[in-house]
Amino acid sequence: MACVHYTFASKLNFAIATFDGRHISLGDLKKQIMGREKLKAAKCDLQITNVKTEEKYTDDNALIPKNVSVIVRRIPIGAVKSTSKADAIRRTEPVMGTSTVTDDSSASLFLAQLTKTANLAEANASEEDKIKAMMSQSGHAYGPVN
Repeated sequence: MACVHYTFASKLNFAIATFDGRHISLGDLKKQIMGREKLKAAKCDLQITNVKTEEKYTDDNALIPKNVSVIVRRIPIGAVKSTSKADAIRRTEPVMGTSTVTDDSSASLFLAQLTKTANLAEANASEEDKIKAMMSQSGHAYGPVN
């Protein structure tokens, strides 16, 4: 019998999920954990992260090797990233209080240009964008390149 050791982020003790073979799929592991912990799949989903490598398993068909320790986090169903067309359209609709829709590529390009600005106080950008640029600038000196 092979096993995967799992713990919830808020708990200290590990529990064991057993299975036959060398690997277990992420979907099967989630089902087994939900069954053992009496969680309802309609209310939440599980985010599984490898303890040693800090790799987040996202594909339900991904194979998790035996004797691995993982951290489990419950996340609301709405927080799960989906690739369906309806969800993609919903994400691009304007949020209340905003007047324009920006896609991720233009927003990241704008942020990259803003981080190169020397005086962010006088930049023509929203306060949130200025804060993001300031956070990026302050962490740049500690990046892997340096």
